[in-house]
Amino acid sequence: MLLLATSINSIAADNFDATAEKIKSALNAEIRTESETDRDKNRKALQTLEFFGLREDMKIIELIPGSGWYTKILAPVVSDNGEYYAAIGTGRINSMTEQPGFEKIKIVAEDAKLYRKDGERFYSLEADSLGVKDLDMVLTFRNYHNFGEQGRRNMNKLAFEALKPGGVYAVVDHTARHMEAQTPANRRRIDPVLAIKEIQEAGFEFVDYTDLHYRADDELRYEVGVKSVSGNTDRWTIKFRKPN
Repeated sequence: MLLLATSINSIAADNFDATAEKIKSALNAEIRTESETDRDKNRKALQTLEFFGLREDMKIIELIPGSGWYTKILAPVVSDNGEYYAAIGTGRINSMTEQPGFEKIKIVAEDAKLYRKDGERFYSLEADSLGVKDLDMVLTFRNYHNFGEQGRRNMNKLAFEALKPGGVYAVVDHTARHMEAQTPANRRRIDPVLAIKEIQEAGFEFVDYTDLHYRADDELRYEVGVKSVSGNTDRWTIKFRKPN
């Protein structure tokens, strides 16, 4: 039994070794700007993606990729043996598909509506499908806090429906104190307990969390763009799975 366990662990390690090399190569690519590489120490992409279980032959989607910080890492990693999709709020990465090595990026769910109603602090999300099925992994980084409850629940539903059984939902966001009311001072944060509750209610199983992005000196008092915490926020990093 010990020999079998050792063998399985060795295979898993070998599988990530190939992925790790591709992640390192992507991190060193010329397409990345100095402002992006300056964030590497803080964001710990290699360790984060290892925790989530990324492999270079996976079919993955990134939700709300923003300016493409993670896109420039994820897309090259799966380019040869997997597939990379992006959905919802993809406007700033559309031009990336014209860059050498990024031609295989697929933008989906282009009819999804991401918007903020007049007077509302949080975004709404309208979409019936991500337009792709049987994914191995859905990833979203520091986006969960941007939505009201309806938007969060819809995003979780879309992720669940797009994943194959056993597929991983990988979520990172800025930490808010448990059950603390939202205020202008602490906005752009979200309670991880609330997120776990909502994501489990969408049908997911909680798998694990990591303290990779725990920051003892973030008092959780201030909005994440405030100078005293910007770039050093405490973030929860949680892995979920669609049941088999």
